[in-house]
Amino acid sequence: MEIEGGLTDSERYDAGVESVMHNAGGSAQMDHNKRRGMAGQVKRFCERFAQGAGGALGRVIPHQSLLQWIEEEAGDYRERVYGPMQTLMLFIEQVLGADHSCQDAVAHGVSQRVALDQSPCSLNSGPYCKARARLALSLIERLGREVGERLRAGQPEVWRWRGREVKLIDGTTVSMPDTAANQAEFPQSPTQKAGLGFPLARVVAIISLSCGAVLEWATGPCEGKCSGETALLWQLADRLRPGDIVIGDRYFSGYFLLAWLTRQGVDVVMRQHQLRHTDFRRGRRLGAKDHVVAWARPQRPSWMDAATYATMPETLVLREARVGGLILVTTLVEAADVSKKDLLHLYHARWQVELDLRAIKTVMQMEVLRCKSPQMVQKEIAVHLLAYNLVRAVMAQAAFLGHVLPRQLSFKTALQLIRAFDESLRHAPRGRLSFRQACLRAGIAQSRLPHRPGRVEPRAVKRRPKPHPLLTQPRHILKAALVEQQHALLANDLW
Repeated sequence: MEIEGGLTDSERYDAGVESVMHNAGGSAQMDHNKRRGMAGQVKRFCERFAQGAGGALGRVIPHQSLLQWIEEEAGDYRERVYGPMQTLMLFIEQVLGADHSCQDAVAHGVSQRVALDQSPCSLNSGPYCKARARLALSLIERLGREVGERLRAGQPEVWRWRGREVKLIDGTTVSMPDTAANQAEFPQSPTQKAGLGFPLARVVAIISLSCGAVLEWATGPCEGKCSGETALLWQLADRLRPGDIVIGDRYFSGYFLLAWLTRQGVDVVMRQHQLRHTDFRRGRRLGAKDHVVAWARPQRPSWMDAATYATMPETLVLREARVGGLILVTTLVEAADVSKKDLLHLYHARWQVELDLRAIKTVMQMEVLRCKSPQMVQKEIAVHLLAYNLVRAVMAQAAFLGHVLPRQLSFKTALQLIRAFDESLRHAPRGRLSFRQACLRAGIAQSRLPHRPGRVEPRAVKRRPKPHPLLTQPRHILKAALVEQQHALLANDLW
């Protein structure tokens, strides 16, 4: 595709890479060959997710910034098979793939080297695992948040709700291998005996309603002081922007969190907490079961220091409305601008965050992590969220070109198509890459979800699990008992 100055998109990208390399020429951290090799890897990485093709949402991966971040985070690294960018690409391929094993990632790496006419490396997964350990967590998180933010900022205005950004908040848990290090950082549930449970981590995310990208996230244990979803959200609250609308379930509708968000110019739509009594006879009446009321500041909780408590307002003016069988709490107090029906539609959109977390945990298989140390667990979560945002970026391009909304497209089908086009994009001749990327986007644009208003499903499963007994003792004890039983049978010639 031709652009300004008679250059193609690919040539403009190459010119940008040359500019970055020239500007960093005085740096002692990377020599010229390293920069050129790294630039080629970044280019292939962007092409893999249909980036660099120009047009709206075509450049959500910051090429030049990524090169700079790698130089800052990796420092003076040695030339090796698994450099920082190659390791990151394989890590993303690993979490996007159906197998999820390190051996599968290494096999992909060998295939890529052969395709580039390079000598194949060993299939031993040890060097790749060591390279993942060297990979900086800050680089992964930085890129994941940047992709999400650039996607949010670059989306068309019509995707937003009345021109405003709506953000969904919710939390979930993931389990991981039962190692001593993981148990120390992410202890298992206290209701389970030692050796019979798995470490659990809690993840709270802020997700864009319009484009589906994960904008921010925080991770912590499920047990201990300040380990709840609201505590993790407090870490992210200052990253919300004035004018945002935040939608959350009743768990987040506490006085102090609402006061903090309101002070930042953020509007909220949440369900009333089940412990708070709502009396529609009080306050300023807006309509049937709809009023504006002032909440009084409760006593200082034990987790909040006196200085922070003093900054909280003594009263909080909120709107409470009963609609659709729910009592909603919101800072959108003008009934002439936002009706009760509008509030209900907004709150029903909260279900999208449940679908997004299901896509990340079930479709992308993040529900059970594989890493055996807390540091690698953090990286595995960050890579999953980065990969999810990359898929959302391709979906956003497809939605824009197909004149549909991103929420009308199937995430699972998009992921399947991206997997299917992996080899095709990787081995595409220079003149055919744009066409194959266009085919990928066209296929995703056709994967529209059926319109099913009012759909309900029971929270139950039909398929019965296999009738295996539950583990009631640590595995090593039961294995030792079985070995002892075998020895006894052999000694008595009963085997």
